[in-house]
Amino acid sequence: MNLTVAIILIALIILVITVLLKAVRIIPQARAGIVERLGKYHTTLTPGFHVTVPFVDRVLPLIDLREQVVSFPAQSVITEDNLVVGIDTVVYFQVTDPKAATYEITNYIHAVDELTSATLRNVVGGLNLEETLTSRDKINTELRGVLDTTTGRWGIRVSRVDIKEIQPPHSIQDSMEKQMRAERDRRAAILTAEGQKQSQILTAEGDSRAAILRAEGEKQSQILTAEGDAKSAILRADGEAQAIQKVFHAIHSSNPSQKLLTYQYLQTLPKLAEGDANKLWFIPTELGDALRGIGNAFTPGNLGPDVEEQTDESAPVSPIVDTPVVRITEEDLNPNLDKLDSGIEIPTDTATETTSAIDDSTR
Repeated sequence: MNLTVAIILIALIILVITVLLKAVRIIPQARAGIVERLGKYHTTLTPGFHVTVPFVDRVLPLIDLREQVVSFPAQSVITEDNLVVGIDTVVYFQVTDPKAATYEITNYIHAVDELTSATLRNVVGGLNLEETLTSRDKINTELRGVLDTTTGRWGIRVSRVDIKEIQPPHSIQDSMEKQMRAERDRRAAILTAEGQKQSQILTAEGDSRAAILRAEGEKQSQILTAEGDAKSAILRADGEAQAIQKVFHAIHSSNPSQKLLTYQYLQTLPKLAEGDANKLWFIPTELGDALRGIGNAFTPGNLGPDVEEQTDESAPVSPIVDTPVVRITEEDLNPNLDKLDSGIEIPTDTATETTSAIDDSTR
C-alpha cells in the first residue's frame, strides 16, 4: 500500500515538472515565437520570460529577426541579344512581421529565391550583354524595388540585392579577351606614339635653343674678335705713324747730304731681287749716275773741307749724317692717334733741301 502511494506521488511530481516545463518559455534576444492556442494564432512571444498553457498552447519554431544574407546559385538568363549568361545573386533581407512570415508564405527563403530569379530574367532580358556587364547598379536597384514591394506583405524587408558574378559564354569570353587585348595594345601604341612625339618635340626645342645659343656665341665672338682686330689695327697704325713721324723728323733734323742719299739708294737696289717669283729685274738708268756720285764722294779731292782740314790720323772723323740723339719716352710707348695731326708737317727749309738733293742725285 505504501509502495503504491509512493509511486503515485512520484508520478504526480514528474507530471507537475513536465507541466511547468511546458508552461514556461524563455525567448532569446532577436527571436520571436508564434503561439497557437488550440490550433489558432494566439500571440507572438517577444524576447524574455513567458508562461503558456500546457497542452493548450503550442509554440512554433522560433523566427530569427536579424538581417539574413542568402546567396542563390547561378541563374541562366537570356539577354536581349540572345546570349545566355549565368548570374549569381546575393539577397539581404530581414523579417519584420513574424506572424505574416509564418502565415502569409510557407517558405519565405524559397519564395525570395524564386522571386529573384524571375525578376532578374525580366530585367536582364531588356539589356544586351554589354549593358548587362556595365549596368550592375541599375540591375541591383530594379531587383531591390520589385522584391521589396512583393515581399512586404510577407513580413519581409529586402534591404539590398547584389549581383555577385556574371558568367558570359566561353566564346564570348574569348572574344572579350581579344577585344580587351586589342584595346590595350591600341592604348599602348597611342601612349608610345605620344611619348615619341613629346620626345621629338623636346629634342627639336633643345636643338633649336642650342643652335640659337651657338649662333649668339659665335656672333659675340666675332664682334669681340672684330673689336680686338680693330683696336689692334688702330694701335699698330698709331705705332707706325709715330715711328714714321719720328724717323721723318730725325732725318730732316739731321740735314742729310747728297752722299748719304746716294748710299741709301744703292742699299735699296738689292731688295728688288728678293723673292722666289722674281725671275727678271731691270737695273734703273740712274744706277750709273749713283755709282759715279758715290765714287766722287769718296775721292780725296771731294771729301770736303772737313776732311782736308783733318791731317791728324788720330783726330775723329765726323759722320756723314749729323744725327741728333733720339730718346724714347713713355708717350711713344703709349700711342694715341687723337694727338697726331692728320698730316706730317715738313719744315720749308728742310723740304727744299731734300728736294734739291734728290734732284741732284737723279741728274
